[in-house]
Parts: sequence; structure tokens; C-alpha cells
Amino acid sequence: QVQLVESGGGLVQAGGSLRLSCAASGRTFSGYIMNWLRQAPGKEREFVAAIHWTSGITAYAGSVKGRFTISRDNAKNTVYLQMNSLKPEDTAVYYCAARRTVAPASPYDYWGQGTQVTVSS
Repeated sequence: QVQLVESGGGLVQAGGSLRLSCAASGRTFSGYIMNWLRQAPGKEREFVAAIHWTSGITAYAGSVKGRFTISRDNAKNTVYLQMNSLKPEDTAVYYCAARRTVAPASPYDYWGQGTQVTVSS
């Protein structure tokens, strides 16, 4: 059974920090691209960050660049999203998802259940 399970969400004040975890199980994700996406109420789901499992190459949305850091721990089979200098507009449900390529419109093969992040001012 392949699973992605997010954790670490919660309530934090503006300017604070939070670290999200995505625990992967059921298969090896070597060669996969691991992603964080988010969806705020009334808004479309948007890309946040991605990391290639094997190479460690990363990519970020412009809105979080310089504040968020994506990483992975191969031994723990876990992907992290370190979020610093949080803003109220970062409030959203954050999802972990995996896919094989970065080709345009390529599908995500696996999704987590999501974890709520709320940033108060």
C-alpha cells in the first residue's frame, strides 16, 4: 500500500515558523519528483515547492522563494517543508504529491490527505 501522510500543520502567528512532514511508504520514490501544493478557501490549488528525490534539485513558487525550504531525508523516507517568516496569506491546506516527470500537465501519481496551516496576524 503506497501512502503519503502529511503532518506538522497547525496555528502559528505571522512571522513564525512551521515545519511540515510528508512520510512516504509502500514503495521507493527514487526518480520521483516530490511536491508541496496548497489550496486556500476560495482559491485554486497552487504549486509551492518541489524536489527531485534522487538528485535533490529543487524548485519554488515565487511567492515563497527565500522563505520556504523543501528537503528530504532518504533514511526516513520523508519530505519536509520548512516554512519561515509566515504570512496570513500562507494560510491553506497543504498537500504532498508525487509524480514521475516535470513535463507540462504530467499527472500526480500519489497524494496525501492534506494538513491545515493557519497563520494569524
